[in-house]
Amino acid sequence: MAKKVIEKESAPRDGAKEPRRLPKGESLEARKERFQNIFKLLRREYPDAKCALEFYTPFELVAATILSAQCTDKRVNIVMPEFRKAFPNAKAVANADVRDIEDVIKTTGFFRQKAKSLKSMATDIVEKFGGNVPDSMEELTTLRGVGRKTANVVLGDAFGKAEGIAVDTHVTRLSGRLGLTVHSEPVKIEQDLMKLAKPSQWTLTSHVLILHGRAICDARKPKCSQCTVASYCPSAGMKGSV
Repeated sequence: MAKKVIEKESAPRDGAKEPRRLPKGESLEARKERFQNIFKLLRREYPDAKCALEFYTPFELVAATILSAQCTDKRVNIVMPEFRKAFPNAKAVANADVRDIEDVIKTTGFFRQKAKSLKSMATDIVEKFGGNVPDSMEELTTLRGVGRKTANVVLGDAFGKAEGIAVDTHVTRLSGRLGLTVHSEPVKIEQDLMKLAKPSQWTLTSHVLILHGRAICDARKPKCSQCTVASYCPSAGMKGSV
């Protein structure tokens, strides 16, 4: 495949070796069309795309998302049944001794800080919202330990509401490689992606990019020869790809 003409933009701050790039001269409308082609192909590639964290209630998803920091979703899913049994709701976590929370979540890493965040978050839910997880971005982000990414995950997957796009490390990496943004800050990446995706696509945009990042677009050695969206990617075939 012929290399695309590209231009360099702002230097990345997410570990990438090269500055982020946009296809030279590409208009916003052209980028929207390119994104829609990418989204369509990734939806076909990952038809069952959904939140990888297993949960039954909005509170469980908030807790699981907090636990997922610096931890695999697989490990969190292993821990959640015991967490669910010990702490079935926000009130149970709010009233628990932080050391008991630590014992249950220990294998997720950084367990002391996570236990404090879980207890503070649960206390906020009990004291501010009567024990129920709020269902708006404004209210969710008032909870201690809950940022915009976590709020987007909870709104999209627990409440079926899309107020934005959850940006994790995979979404950050792929949005840069695909030439969808020149930014490395999650909030700015989210703003750029929201201009390209339809609101009905916002939740799934995160899921398909995350799955593709895990399966094909690896941080160190992206498998460009196996990539279904390589023809729409300005980084395809660059040094370090396989």
